[in-house]
This record gives sequence, structure tokens and C-alpha cells, in this order.
Amino acid sequence: MTFDRAVKIAPSILAADFAQLGAEIRAAEGAGADWMHLDVMDGHFVPNLSFGPAVCAALRPHIRTVMDVHLMIAPVDPLITAFADAGADVLTAHVEAGPHPHRTLQAIRGAGMRAGLALNPGTPAAAAEPLLELCDLVLVMTVNPGFGGQSFLDQTAKIAALRGMIGDRPIHLEVDGGIGPETAPKAAQAGADVLVAGSAVFGGDPDDYAARIGAIRAAAEGTWT
Repeated sequence: MTFDRAVKIAPSILAADFAQLGAEIRAAEGAGADWMHLDVMDGHFVPNLSFGPAVCAALRPHIRTVMDVHLMIAPVDPLITAFADAGADVLTAHVEAGPHPHRTLQAIRGAGMRAGLALNPGTPAAAAEPLLELCDLVLVMTVNPGFGGQSFLDQTAKIAALRGMIGDRPIHLEVDGGIGPETAPKAAQAGADVLVAGSAVFGGDPDDYAARIGAIRAAAEGTWT
């Protein structure tokens, strides 16, 4: 996994057909997805349940790109090793999920994964600043986490502030929530380089996934019409 700031589209399998997840992942990657985003929810930190390390491990053979695992769980630390064993490339924890985020980020890196830090819409950019030296990715939520298909909450000022804090450091800036061709330009222009999209990619005919991913990418790059 090499670092670059080119726009990456990371479809979220939360919006995919759960009865066909392997096929959905292969279709999305074949349609041009750069990363695959896996949303793990515990029904405690967020008001929904999704899946855990066993499902991630089962999906790992189907993912040829980057397995980007977003933990919406608390506590995080007891499960870090399980997600490393499942094959996660990037493991992201919320700054709001526990009292010792430094320890969590250190443990993620210590387990051989890239460490991500997520911020809810109500959490200011400043919460990430003292943790950036331990981050490989910062994730800005543009919806309140817990459910797919929500409307985009404008967090462009926060994204831009984080972009300035990151500077030249090799840290990805990811945005998740309500991303589609209409909202992708806001996130990208503010400085995001990884765009998570769920319902804007998945659903309907898999033959349409390439056009959907292409439209999000073109919008983010300023070439969409």
C-alpha cells in the first residue's frame, strides 16, 4: 500500500447486497474502486449492528485493493488483533470511542496495520491535532454514524482545517457520508483524497457500478458534466 494524494473512491459494502458480498466486492473493484470500505458497528457506540472480524476475514480473499475497516465500536482495543488477523490494511477508530486514543493508534500500528482516526460531525478538527503523528489516515464523518443512506452534512471547513494541519505528512484524508457526484467536489476541493460512497455506488445493476464510480471520481476531479 503506497501513499499518494490522487482521489480514491472507496465503496462502502454497507450499501451492498449482503447475500452477495463477495460478488459485490469483485464487481466494484472491477468497476474501478480503489479501496473497499467495511463499516463495523456494535449497536452501542452507534445505534446499529453490522458485522465483525469473522465477516471481514471471509471477505479478505475477495478484496484485491485496500481493505479499509472503519470501527464504529467501543471499546476498540480488545478487538485490534482480531481485525489484524482478518487482514485489514487500514483500521480506523473514533476519537470519541475511548479515553486513550494514543494507545489505540499505537496498538493498531503495532499490529501491522495503518492507523486511522475518525471524527464525528460534532467533533472539532482540533481533536485530531495532537494525534496526527500516530495517524496514517484521518476520517471526517459527514453524517452521524450508524446508518447508510443519510444526507451529507457540510463539513468542508473541518476538512480544510485538517488538510492544513496534515501539511506534507503522508496522511490520507477520508470523507464518509452522503458522498455522490453532487457532494464529492465539496470534499475534494476542501482537501479530501479518499471518498467513501455507499448507496451512490451499490444497488441495482452491477453493470452500472463503473459509471457510478466514474461519475464520483470525475466530479471530485472537476471533470464531471
